[in-house]
Amino acid sequence: MSELDLSVNLCGVRLPNPTVLASGILGLTHKVMVRVAKSGAGAVTTKSISRAPRDGYHSPVVLQWNGGLINAVGLSNPGVEVMIEEIRAAKEKLAPLGVPIIASIFADTIYDFGAIARYVSDARPDLIEVNISCPNIDDEYSRMFAGDPYVSAQVTHRVKRSTDLPVLVKLSPNVTDIVKIALAVEEAGADGITAVNSLGPGLILDVESCRPVLAHGTGGISGPALRPIAVRCVRDICRAVKIPVLAVGGVTTGRDVVEMLLVGATAVGIGSAVALRGSEVFATVCRELETYMTNHGYENLDAFRGRATAIAF
Repeated sequence: MSELDLSVNLCGVRLPNPTVLASGILGLTHKVMVRVAKSGAGAVTTKSISRAPRDGYHSPVVLQWNGGLINAVGLSNPGVEVMIEEIRAAKEKLAPLGVPIIASIFADTIYDFGAIARYVSDARPDLIEVNISCPNIDDEYSRMFAGDPYVSAQVTHRVKRSTDLPVLVKLSPNVTDIVKIALAVEEAGADGITAVNSLGPGLILDVESCRPVLAHGTGGISGPALRPIAVRCVRDICRAVKIPVLAVGGVTTGRDVVEMLLVGATAVGIGSAVALRGSEVFATVCRELETYMTNHGYENLDAFRGRATAIAF
């Protein structure tokens, strides 16, 4: 059997393997992003970037529970001006490794999404991910942008007018019909879709004090508890759209990567598993993926990508 090919093409950008550092866990400094790339990630995503610096919520902001993680970090970041320099520095170090960088952005108005996209584009990341779906800021913005097809499309349109870079739009599982949202952003010009963000918000109490464990109270659910929902969302989206999907949600093992590829994903994001298995999870997952491919006689990912989408269930 010839050498296995794990490479993928995501919106015209080549990744050496399908694993992507998902936004939110790491990704604030170029040193960390380079370390993750050297640990085996096929691409790295920054933490979501806002126009101005954002402190986020007070600690505790993350709790590990038996289903994964619950978090309410509050999208803390140093702002777009600082992150542009970090992206530039990361780009210089990542280029020899062949590992692309994805800049994640968010905003509180449709206009600001476009403004941040313009600023970030100056640093020339390989792709821009538009986070319209964080479940932990609904109380600030009344309703997440990803909750409405029209609004999602307007954000997508604004970003596409503001950059010449490929654009991924990150969707939420907390909607009645995620396919309608996916079709709306595709029609508005999205080059790809990231699916999905965390689920919730959820609530975990300290039963002695009768108070929430997280300082913010509620938080987004990620990790293994989210994975079956994410797989269903990715399958439904891949059946409906023609643009590629970056699948995110509870991926911890090579088997989980295979599952996402079987329902049609082009690449697969890994987030909470970095906290659960360490940064070496990317190399470990790729080895587990190679074992599956060898056992089934697959030489590349296209040989089995989407095989489950044609099955009626």
